[in-house]
Amino acid sequence: MIPEPFLALLIASLVLGLLWWLFVPPKGVYFRWRRGRQLSERMLQEDALKHIHQCELHNTPPTLKSLAGALRISPDQAAALVASLDALNLLSVEGNRFRLTDDGREYALHIIRAHRLWERYLADATGFDAQEWHNQAELYEHTLTRADADRLSARLGNPTHDPHGDPIPTARGEIVYRQRIPLAEMEVDRPARIIHIEDEPEAVYAQIVAEELHVGMIVRVLESTPQRIRFWAGGDEHTLAPLIAANIAVAPLPAERATAQTAKKGEPLSNLQPGEKARVIQIDSHIRGVERRRLMDLGIVPGTVIRKEMVATGGDPAAYLVRGALIALRKAQARHIRVEKLTNGTPSSGSASSKGTKTET
Repeated sequence: MIPEPFLALLIASLVLGLLWWLFVPPKGVYFRWRRGRQLSERMLQEDALKHIHQCELHNTPPTLKSLAGALRISPDQAAALVASLDALNLLSVEGNRFRLTDDGREYALHIIRAHRLWERYLADATGFDAQEWHNQAELYEHTLTRADADRLSARLGNPTHDPHGDPIPTARGEIVYRQRIPLAEMEVDRPARIIHIEDEPEAVYAQIVAEELHVGMIVRVLESTPQRIRFWAGGDEHTLAPLIAANIAVAPLPAERATAQTAKKGEPLSNLQPGEKARVIQIDSHIRGVERRRLMDLGIVPGTVIRKEMVATGGDPAAYLVRGALIALRKAQARHIRVEKLTNGTPSSGSASSKGTKTET
């Protein structure tokens, strides 16, 4: 039998331990729950400010219904959210209408700046896929202070646009939008550069990513009808439904400028036949972060001579000899490495850089 005093002491110890686990600051369950709830409330407020700013940008009055839909909350929660932002002097409310105050607009621009800087970071410095940038940035935008955003911007070289082509607000809240034309409205046979790709809705963006279209590409519309938009980009012909093409915006280019920029890019490494050699001109600019560093670590840099050795039975991947080492590259990777073919150790005739070149051994 356990002595009663010992049993009472054991129970008291367990109760005290439970109370400590629940309420000890700052790691107790209660305090973590309260911080989580406060963070959730702040995230909702910040998302609301972004939505209202977007409405004002497009001259569309925000409503409780639009706010509830954008944040996936009930109309009653939206009304309480508006009231809390009004109490913080971030919104000006008049009846059923509300708009951002100067403080509210400054706050909204900070969240937009944090989001777009984080997308830029994910694109340039990590291995996250393009379809993951937005959702990841939706989480991290709420954790960056203004000082954090400034440091991140400096680390990235103070970029002016995110990887989708959206302008990044400055630290002072200044934001400049470039003039752009929807791809579906671009005149036929005139060159243009993609300067913006809308990343929402996700299903539409996924189709654009699958076509390997990206900001910076030069395009030329071949056919534009209510049924389809057919255009040339990145060395391939693409066809999109107008609904999908509406998420792509372009800026027209002078014909001679477009010709000069496309002529110097050579051809994809994937075009080589087994036994053929080529010299690397460049890795396509939209190959960033971990994937770009991996290719460069393998020795695939401008000037490197590569020979295609063999192709797998199924046609993918292929083996390439790079600086004495045999490496395998998928066709999806090799097509983004631009090269000039070599004939007998020299660039083939007609190559943009066939004069004054030196063969690597």
